[in-house]
Amino acid sequence: MKSSYIVIHLGGSAVVPHLSDQGGINTAFLRDFLIFMRRQLGKGKRFVIVVGGGKICRVYQESANKVKKVSDWDLDWIGIHATRLNAHLLRTIFVKEAYPIVIDHDPLEEEVEMMKHSNREIFFASGWRPGWSTDYIAVRLAQKFDARDVIIAKDTSFVHDSDPRKNSKAKPIRRISWSNYKKLIPRTWVPGLSTPVDPVATRLAEKLSLTAKIFKAADLKSFKAAIDGKSFEGTIITP
Repeated sequence: MKSSYIVIHLGGSAVVPHLSDQGGINTAFLRDFLIFMRRQLGKGKRFVIVVGGGKICRVYQESANKVKKVSDWDLDWIGIHATRLNAHLLRTIFVKEAYPIVIDHDPLEEEVEMMKHSNREIFFASGWRPGWSTDYIAVRLAQKFDARDVIIAKDTSFVHDSDPRKNSKAKPIRRISWSNYKKLIPRTWVPGLSTPVDPVATRLAEKLSLTAKIFKAADLKSFKAAIDGKSFEGTIITP
């Protein structure tokens, strides 16, 4: 019997933290992540990984707005295509293990069953449609692949009681409920919003009674612990 799936949202900031003449892709992290994930796959684990847009997403969105005021709809489509590019990058790196097609739309039940019965151990997903962040897609895929929690590996180790980018005294939170977490974030989604889990995904995760495990993607020790169901350096959001 094949093992159940572990659903991960890999923040685009871990893949493309900045832009430069060399592209700004974090190849050092990707090399380490490839080795790390192959060890996990070797233990019989199976994964669904949703990849975010990263810096390339925000640079394209900001550049478009500098030329002409762009609608949120079109800004979202820019972000979606950035996530597709990053997801294809990861699928290419994991070409031996990965399902050959990036999940770039909301899959029907029969599509999910076909993927579950494939001989591939890892599936990559990108953005799908405007208004649906990659946070939301990770939660939705957790529902479709029967996972009870979702791992969120981004560029921050914790949820904080206020925005640490604006408040140097912001305090990390190790455990919080969805109802209390909602009080810390905006009520609505806008393209490019940066929160540990965005409002749309939060509402669905709370409805499904999922647990979220949040930590810094580069912290592979916490990554392993979260996958194994052990204590890690980060935040747990509970139903």
